[in-house]
Amino acid sequence: MLKIGVIGCGYWGPNLIRNFINLKDAQVKTASDLSENRLKHMNRLYPSLAVTVDYKDIINDPEIDAVVIATPVSTHYELAVEAIKAGKHVFCEKPLTSKVDEGIKLVSLADKAGKTLMVGHTFVYTAAVNKVRDLIKSGELGDVYYISTSRVNLGLFQDDINVVWDLAPHDVSIMNYILESRPVSVSAVGYSYIQPKIQDVAFVTLRYPGSILANLQVSWLNPNKIRATTVVGSRKMLVYDDISSLEKIRIYDKGVDVIPHYDTFGEFQLSYRYGDISIPKLDDAEPLKIECQHFLDCINGKTPRSGGKHGLEVLLALDAIDRSMAANGAEIKIEYPESLA
Repeated sequence: MLKIGVIGCGYWGPNLIRNFINLKDAQVKTASDLSENRLKHMNRLYPSLAVTVDYKDIINDPEIDAVVIATPVSTHYELAVEAIKAGKHVFCEKPLTSKVDEGIKLVSLADKAGKTLMVGHTFVYTAAVNKVRDLIKSGELGDVYYISTSRVNLGLFQDDINVVWDLAPHDVSIMNYILESRPVSVSAVGYSYIQPKIQDVAFVTLRYPGSILANLQVSWLNPNKIRATTVVGSRKMLVYDDISSLEKIRIYDKGVDVIPHYDTFGEFQLSYRYGDISIPKLDDAEPLKIECQHFLDCINGKTPRSGGKHGLEVLLALDAIDRSMAANGAEIKIEYPESLA
């Protein structure tokens, strides 16, 4: 039975507490938050849960094996460092840290200490994303040409990070996972319409090896909530709609072929294919439950699907996007440290 301490009981922390409590291999011993009202709320939900306003009560508790961090991103680094130095495994919500150099140090620290460091990129634990990955890996879609994603809604506006750091970690982590690759460069434009110097809309292009393009639109300023990803391959095309409850993935047997041999431009033709649309059946398990169980499994020896290195690769992309926006859309090459080679 692994004993867990959770730091942060705001928006996402209670979901993590609920899932860890419901796992037979874990016991959530203590939860911490600066708000006494949030702690009272957690106590009403789980009377046996110890609560404290001082996170150090969790860090310094010798009975606690692992610390879950669900606090603002600016606090992730210091909290995770303290936890690892105290001999704890760490589950940290996305993004890993707010600065690249902090992310590199944190991954190195966890490796040297022999502790599991996992980042909460929940989408890589969803049935839909894993189905997309399997379809790409099997070759059913053919060669991937490009990926287009839209993650937009009205709010929730953040005052400490821009829309890229809030929403883009989901899509970058998904694309790195399904392509089993990482971007080599980015270019991006964004604008601050509501809060000065905090971009609330951004358009991002990621370039992956093999001439694969990925286009992201993220926004807090859109009348509709959209969570859609299109993958265009040489054989088939796919649309993944995370909002849909019944048909999250549609596979289109559509495409275009170039006639391989022609003598004159007048003979040049494109051959269009219009085939069936298929909707694969997906498992209905809660992704966060799978992610929490995976964290426990990794403490016991498994390799994290969204480990520190995965989180660091996402962090490097976010940093490059920020730098590209600051340079009015200039293409920024992503330099990966030797530890990620």
